[in-house]
Amino acid sequence: MSIPFPIYRAAAAALLVAVGAPSWAADPLTLAEAQRLAVGRSQQLVAQDALTSAAREQAVAAGQLPDPALKLGVDNLPINGPDRFSLTRDFMTMRRIGVMQEITRAEKRQLRAERFERDAQRVLAQRQLTLANVQRDTALAWLERYYTEAMRELVQQLIAEAELLVQAAEIAFRTGRSSQADVFLARGDVIGLRDRLSQIDRQSRTASLMLARWVGAAAAERSPSGPPPWQSTPLRGEFSREQLKQHPDLLAIGAEIDAAETEARLAQANKRSDWSVEASYSQRGSAFSNMVSIGVSIPLQWDQKNRQDRELAAKLALVDEAQARYEDMLRTREAEVRGGLYDWQTGKDRVARYRDELIPAARHRSQATLTVYGTGKGDLFGALLARRDEVDARMQALTLEMETARSWAQLNFLIPDLDTAAPTKDSP
Repeated sequence: MSIPFPIYRAAAAALLVAVGAPSWAADPLTLAEAQRLAVGRSQQLVAQDALTSAAREQAVAAGQLPDPALKLGVDNLPINGPDRFSLTRDFMTMRRIGVMQEITRAEKRQLRAERFERDAQRVLAQRQLTLANVQRDTALAWLERYYTEAMRELVQQLIAEAELLVQAAEIAFRTGRSSQADVFLARGDVIGLRDRLSQIDRQSRTASLMLARWVGAAAAERSPSGPPPWQSTPLRGEFSREQLKQHPDLLAIGAEIDAAETEARLAQANKRSDWSVEASYSQRGSAFSNMVSIGVSIPLQWDQKNRQDRELAAKLALVDEAQARYEDMLRTREAEVRGGLYDWQTGKDRVARYRDELIPAARHRSQATLTVYGTGKGDLFGALLARRDEVDARMQALTLEMETARSWAQLNFLIPDLDTAAPTKDSP
């Protein structure tokens, strides 16, 4: 009497369909929605928006003339003799009120305002970097959750198949076609799969906690909806340096270069001193005439070689420093992108090899050994060993696809995706 395997074969056929398209619970969480929620919850972006606003407010203030100074005083007040401390009896005593205004050159005011505008541009570039990092890290957490869910569903289906195999082994034992050892062997396979399921449940919980850091606890409990578009990226092997220069890291350093150059121009402009003008009205006693005074103050830059020239040289050195950092960062990012592209492409090739060659070969071997065992001509150990190889091949394929998808996320969110940057209305 042969062992009935039609139920097992039907379950295996259902598995092949289910692995290709996992069925998630209702109200799933898509990758794009997760990123929108993460952007809406990010306090780093709020902080950088505030910094941008502050820099722009300072730019307006820096472009104005300094506030005038009100000057009050008493000149030539006697402190001894019969007229001591009198404000009116001595002809030289005057009560004075005046105003002084520093006349900052328009070029300097414009450069000071421009310096804060450059700061605002630098903060905006850093905001783009933060946005890209939020989108990338959210994608990595979402992918971890997605693939642990896929692994969990695969193992659950494998457990269901293994339980059918236990039933078949028990039937064979009762009919005298196999030994009790085969029953224990089949049950051990189920126990091993359940232990693997416990490990995956732990990984899934950890992935949910990481995702909750970005999207909130409620959204992290929703099942991820996929599959993610990891098989394509706007970057290709022939990407140019001009494309790479749009990376927020490089944009931020580029804004620092502009700010340093503005500081250097301001230091050059400071070699021409600003004047101050002053007018005052002095009141004396009723027997004497009142006075009006007008004056101009001109700073004397008597040691430009050791002051203004040194300041200019320092600012120019900072420009060189920022340019050197930019070039170093450009080389670093170029190497990272090329390495990431290689890892991603290699991962794609390996995933295709698993899907098209390794998994079908392991499945055919597993089915063949189970068929031989079902006819009573083979042993259960060989059938379980072949089946375990198939399980490992499927799990390795999912693990490899997850690693490739992570490489994709690292590449795809070097530059922020503005389509998913807008926060949702119900962001927690």
